[in-house]
Amino acid sequence: MSGNSNGMQTCPSKEELMKKINEHSFAVDDLLLYLDTHPDCEKGLQCYRENVKKRKEALKLYAKNYGPLTIDTADECASKSWEWVLQPWPWENKGGCR
Repeated sequence: MSGNSNGMQTCPSKEELMKKINEHSFAVDDLLLYLDTHPDCEKGLQCYRENVKKRKEALKLYAKNYGPLTIDTADECASKSWEWVLQPWPWENKGGCR
């Protein structure tokens, strides 16, 4: 999170959080493939665990501020109603899916 002039923490933008989620998701998928062929690699396993943790944190923060992206973040803490389905779909955003 970034800070503001008052020293308060501000939430990253949707775009920043999506970038972070996508980066960690890619790393998790890539590391799973690596670990399929190197199951005894402790460094790879540790890196996998760190990226899973960071991805979950980013998904939780995104759900809290912008609505859930995954079913496991669509709980009462993240969304008090199903209004999140009324948000624009990715293809409805300016510039389309990116």
